[in-house]
Amino acid sequence: MEKSFRPNPNSFKNTFCVFQEEEGNAIEKLPLQFESKSGSCYYYTKKGMYRLSNHWGRLANSKWRLEPLEPETPSKTKLGFATWAEFYPDNALEKLYYIKADYSRNIVNYQHKNNPVYDKKAILRTSFETTKRIKQIRNLLNLTSWAKHFDYEDLNVLRQKIINELIFTNKTLEEIKREI
Repeated sequence: MEKSFRPNPNSFKNTFCVFQEEEGNAIEKLPLQFESKSGSCYYYTKKGMYRLSNHWGRLANSKWRLEPLEPETPSKTKLGFATWAEFYPDNALEKLYYIKADYSRNIVNYQHKNNPVYDKKAILRTSFETTKRIKQIRNLLNLTSWAKHFDYEDLNVLRQKIINELIFTNKTLEEIKREI
């Protein structure tokens, strides 16, 4: 049994973190170290934190996302793990976030600039600016009504062109559409 480890209580305030979903048996021998009012359970190790919860995303003053297993597990309650090094500072004022699109899976999400895979090509934005752009990108990915104003051969190519401009430039969606 692993020795009980407890981080500083303020360690998680104003943080961004992407947890990786794990199988439930990963916490079998770990002691429950904290349970939130909303029912989320926390298990701390020297390497990082396990969180068992049925809700992810904005949590009080932090942004914690879960990357699901493939194929996705049917249970609404998921177990995620993140190393201590994967908790990054968050605030509303700094340009901390960049957007990443996965065209093969038709999804878009944001990442923190301290993420070691950030290649410094995507524009950094505040959380508000990032949220606004992600909403625009999701509409482009999931709707088709916007495309009726364009002359194109392949809708997916047009989508990718517009989305890349939203990710890699500071142009507004309106400016991008006018240029196409």
